[in-house]
Amino acid sequence: MKYISIGQKRQRVTLSEGVFKGLSDEGTLFMPEAIPVLDKTFYSRFHDMSLPEIALNVLLPYVENELGRENLKKIVEETFSFPIPLVKIHDNINVLELFHGPTQAFKDVGARFLSRLMSKLYPNQGKKMIILTATSGDTGGAVAHGFHRVPGIEVVVLYPQGKISPYQENQMTSLGHNIHAIAVEGVFDDCQRLVKQAFNDPSLRKDVSITSANSINLGRLLPQMVYYFFGVAAIQRKFPNLKPVICVPSGNFGNITAAVMASRMGLPVNRFIAATNVNDVVPRFLRTGRYEPHKTIETYANAMDVGDPSNFPRLFYLFKNELEELRKMFSAKVITNEEIIKTIQMVFQQHHYLLDPHSSTGYLGLKQSLQKDENGFFISTAHPIKFVEIIEKVLPQEADRLKKSFSYGVGSSTQLEKMPVSYKALKNKLISL
Repeated sequence: MKYISIGQKRQRVTLSEGVFKGLSDEGTLFMPEAIPVLDKTFYSRFHDMSLPEIALNVLLPYVENELGRENLKKIVEETFSFPIPLVKIHDNINVLELFHGPTQAFKDVGARFLSRLMSKLYPNQGKKMIILTATSGDTGGAVAHGFHRVPGIEVVVLYPQGKISPYQENQMTSLGHNIHAIAVEGVFDDCQRLVKQAFNDPSLRKDVSITSANSINLGRLLPQMVYYFFGVAAIQRKFPNLKPVICVPSGNFGNITAAVMASRMGLPVNRFIAATNVNDVVPRFLRTGRYEPHKTIETYANAMDVGDPSNFPRLFYLFKNELEELRKMFSAKVITNEEIIKTIQMVFQQHHYLLDPHSSTGYLGLKQSLQKDENGFFISTAHPIKFVEIIEKVLPQEADRLKKSFSYGVGSSTQLEKMPVSYKALKNKLISL
């Protein structure tokens, strides 16, 4: 398996090169050169497989040449070591819960896989590796925990100051050692631009080895396919041969890109729905055919506050960059702050299920889109404890229960580090590590 960039130059690389470069030489994303279709024998028995067994079968074609089956087996067993249950909420609406990992967010899957993949593939060249990533909330905590105390690796996480939840911030700033969490005086898109500048700076990369743990990295993207196979297997155990509708809360659009990749491997899916907050670049593109990034708008679903989704070019590439091809199997729903809050309250009161703000968009996006003869599931991307301040607005008693049930955070924060939106400041920080 080789990987190609989706820009004009179509740079061709190995898995190791793609993982450690992060972006191509022209600053574009990598994708598999071909997406393999799994054979019928796999689909006849994947309903009875464990999560690590499914992961081994799904990921082996992408990594076998460089990693080998036994190394991959160990990595997936360590990555998928927590449950990912499919839970029925009511009628034809189910939820795939991805928040049972160490930082209570779906990004634990990608971060745990990537850290272990890098430890196997890193060509030790006598200089320290820096993992540089931007986060709108959950990525930072997952990456920090995934790489904490990994020898020879420093982690720098940029996050928008004052625009993530206290719980999210505490998960990043309480670890210390090789984890450097920096509050940037801007929005997520500013953090993301700084990361891209670093990757496209040849003078910096002469001095330090840097790569990304954002969803732009292949090592984050590939393992995200796995839980869609597990979700479809779970729903087909109840409804044999059903092709479900899948709704994914979407900000940077990496998670739903992985879902579409899974379908290209033969996973039976009826269609996909991206649920966004009012940062609606992609829904507007589907309506108008014009892709127009805008300034980020702050919402209750802050991990989805993205005005220019980095992974959308990957998604569009899967549909041959043809809008009509995209529209055939893909739609999008925009969910407002008011709808997020009302949905959290309604689903808890009527169905006794507590949603976080992001999962609220997934529930409502699916509910508004499902036809009577369809069945489906949405992705629950984070545990409500991570957004207890939002839960408090409509369900104060549940918020109190959450605070008592969880240690609110993961420890005492280290001294908070702040930085202006300045590439010079970032570059100096990276060189000094």
